[in-house]
Amino acid sequence: MTDASLTPASAPPSWPARAVTFAVRNPTIILGGLILLVLVGLALAAPWISGDPLRMQTVRRLRPPSETFWFGSDNLGRDVFARTLWGARISLLVGFIVAVLATGIGLLLGLLCGWFRWVDAVVMRVMDGIMAIPSILLAIALIALVKASLFLVIVAILIPEVPRVVRLVRSIVLSVREQPYVEAAIAGGTRTPKLLVRHILPNTIGPLIVQATYICAAAILTEAGLSFLGAGVPPEIPSWGNIIASGRSFFLNAPWIILIPGAFLALTVLAVNLLGDGLRDRLDPRVARRL
Repeated sequence: MTDASLTPASAPPSWPARAVTFAVRNPTIILGGLILLVLVGLALAAPWISGDPLRMQTVRRLRPPSETFWFGSDNLGRDVFARTLWGARISLLVGFIVAVLATGIGLLLGLLCGWFRWVDAVVMRVMDGIMAIPSILLAIALIALVKASLFLVIVAILIPEVPRVVRLVRSIVLSVREQPYVEAAIAGGTRTPKLLVRHILPNTIGPLIVQATYICAAAILTEAGLSFLGAGVPPEIPSWGNIIASGRSFFLNAPWIILIPGAFLALTVLAVNLLGDGLRDRLDPRVARRL
């Protein structure tokens, strides 16, 4: 017996080593996730690390960034730092809720459309009609019917996003249902609910996670656009969109009112998109094999 045969098996790598390996192989996931985690942390800590975003100090209006006002003050003397952090709460909340609801509703409808022909004939015609209308115009039209509120903004952004998820899930179901293992399960008498959950649903998880990140980024941008146009959340609720809108008349004298919330908006969307790109590369086996 040789000495090599007596050598013990090498120990599995420790969790720090695995974490480093994962970070090296997935830098976009790590970078996007860290940026998003910091932004979420700042938003959650806004009540403790910033002042009242609605407090007006007209004698200190349009003050540049300083020790008193870290991000300067706006035309009404309100702290831009406090308003930016509180605005992050609204934008992130809208993005996350729209992403979760659109993914859940779209998943259910997509599964039904892809499996039942009669459901597909009815639901997809409705989805096609919704997609024919520009999302921003549809949102403005819905908000114009009743008084603007955070709930209505979420609903107005949610409706145009659902058809995209439905079409994605439907295409996956139509492809997977033709696979031999699905046909074998059907021939074996597997009931439809069990078939959808066990054989069809797992194939949709990866694409849905990636799609949810893009929906989140799109919802954040749409909410900011609606608030900028005055059709979003009420003016008394700080949002990156209405903060930027309030400073457009003072851009030459106080550019920080627009630039700082705009930078936070761009950074948030960038982080979500980086996370989505990284997850796509990680979850798509065709892409992963090329890396």
